[in-house]
Amino acid sequence: MGKRHVSSQSGESARAGRSSQADFSTEASGASKPGPSLKARAIGYLSRREHSRSELARKLAPHASQDNPAELDQVLDALEQGNWLSNERFAQSLVNRRAPGKGTAAVMYELRQHGLEPGQLESIRDELASTELERAKAVWEKKFGVPPASAKEKARQIRFMASRGFPAAIVSKILGDLDDFESGGG
Repeated sequence: MGKRHVSSQSGESARAGRSSQADFSTEASGASKPGPSLKARAIGYLSRREHSRSELARKLAPHASQDNPAELDQVLDALEQGNWLSNERFAQSLVNRRAPGKGTAAVMYELRQHGLEPGQLESIRDELASTELERAKAVWEKKFGVPPASAKEKARQIRFMASRGFPAAIVSKILGDLDDFESGGG
């Protein structure tokens, strides 16, 4: 019966496909180290996007050999030496993706969650802080565009901006500038 499911001449191709898929998943789950090597998996992850060392280690840990726990560190070290893996590149990539819509606090929190050292984050924090007011104005303009008409609407805008990681001082400066504009024009 096993050959019948594998053979494409049986006329039961749909059932054969399900059977072979089930056989494959059973084989894969029963093997001790199925699939690609740790380095191949790591390069696959890194080809999709940048990863921090700790994030990549977390993703590769389930596939690492239980017999040789140092294998994972050796692979990560080799990737760093070959310039495949770089915490600095990862940090810059994350900042480029997140900074336009988030405040400095939110971006810094995410960088720390990925296991980056505080020393690496000093220059990034300074760079983000210098552009925070402009980024906050752009986020506010995109979401709201008009000054709040009521106290309830103002509170909603403040909550939204705070949820994006912008500090209260920046938010009140944006909304305060709007109040000054409104009172001067009216």
